[in-house]
Amino acid sequence: MPLRSDIEPADLARHLPGIILVDVRRAPLDFVYRLVGTREVAARGSDPTGKRVAENWYGAEAADVVANYERVVASRSFLYDKEAFVRPDGRQVLDESLFLPLGSSDDVQQILVYSFYSDVWTGSRPGAARRIPAGA
Repeated sequence: MPLRSDIEPADLARHLPGIILVDVRRAPLDFVYRLVGTREVAARGSDPTGKRVAENWYGAEAADVVANYERVVASRSFLYDKEAFVRPDGRQVLDESLFLPLGSSDDVQQILVYSFYSDVWTGSRPGAARRIPAGA
């Protein structure tokens, strides 16, 4: 598993707006946002940097969000998660996230997350009539 120092942010420049870096704390196990990209901040409507994931999560359910981080720590491996949820503004989005552990071979110290959101309603126009061919 790579260390945080193995990653050069300049190499990821175009992806930085969608990246989250989370510190893993022990005794008890907890997760704190260390860095949150600008696209992530915009999607949430606030910046959770420095706050606990359990209290500032973004997704369908707090327990599911925290469980993803716990799985990465327990397995010391990556995790891909795909889920649909409703944003606070009522829009339904599909979230695809890749969780990557950072640290020594036996200790996950941080988790790098990259998320991609797609609006389920993209391409639809409210109020647009659906045309059904004659004879259908």
